[in-house]
Amino acid sequence: MPRHSRLNIVLQNVIRLFNKCYSYYLTTAMDVSGMRTNYNERSNLFLEEYLEIKEPLYLFDKWFKIVKNDPRTVEPNAMCLATATTDGKPSARFVLLKGYSKDGFIFFSHYTSRKGQELEDNPHAALTFYWEHYSRSVSPCELEGIAKRLPFSEADSYFNKRPYQSQIGALCSDQSKAISGRNVLSVREQELKKQYSEGQVPRPPLWGGYIIQPTSIEFWQGQTDRIHDRIRFRRPKDNEPDGVLTHEAEDGWVYERLCP
Repeated sequence: MPRHSRLNIVLQNVIRLFNKCYSYYLTTAMDVSGMRTNYNERSNLFLEEYLEIKEPLYLFDKWFKIVKNDPRTVEPNAMCLATATTDGKPSARFVLLKGYSKDGFIFFSHYTSRKGQELEDNPHAALTFYWEHYSRSVSPCELEGIAKRLPFSEADSYFNKRPYQSQIGALCSDQSKAISGRNVLSVREQELKKQYSEGQVPRPPLWGGYIIQPTSIEFWQGQTDRIHDRIRFRRPKDNEPDGVLTHEAEDGWVYERLCP
């Protein structure tokens, strides 16, 4: 048998073996059920009596500052923002918290992005923070509330403080829109840098801020035995607090413990 014929047979066998392995890979689920980590022990519980001030923004501020001052934390203000269309199709992505107070939680984005379009049609949103080193979070510090646009004057104030490259990046992107390749952005970036020097970059006309005004805030702390601690603050319903399941908090909130 000629040498090239033998090589063709070997090649065909290799291709068949590859196709068989690839087919097996596609039809076999990856088992990650054994992946788990330890959280807090019983010596570090999150109990109601530890709430020296029973007000959710006070507690968020306390936890946030602990995480922010820990050098192990890369981005303590990273949060997952969940939005949904009017017919209930959800989407989620990470954004950066840029301010918070009793009025709500602030972030900035393009109003024409997917999240911007969804918030325009359906202002209900949720935020989740996860702070790994503390097996805590406000994780989820679940924040359910209504998103409202901030005045453009506040967007201008924040945009003008951003680094030059971040300003250029925001201006060259029509966020969430499909493009033919990264080179489209690279070309646009260079054009804008020729057009605008540092300190001269204008805010994109449809780029601005949002504030999410929470109606419910849940604090979670993981326990190794999986009997996690969950305390939720929310606005009271009729006949609440009842002193059994719901308890009076400050500034018009009630709080309750949830099963993990």
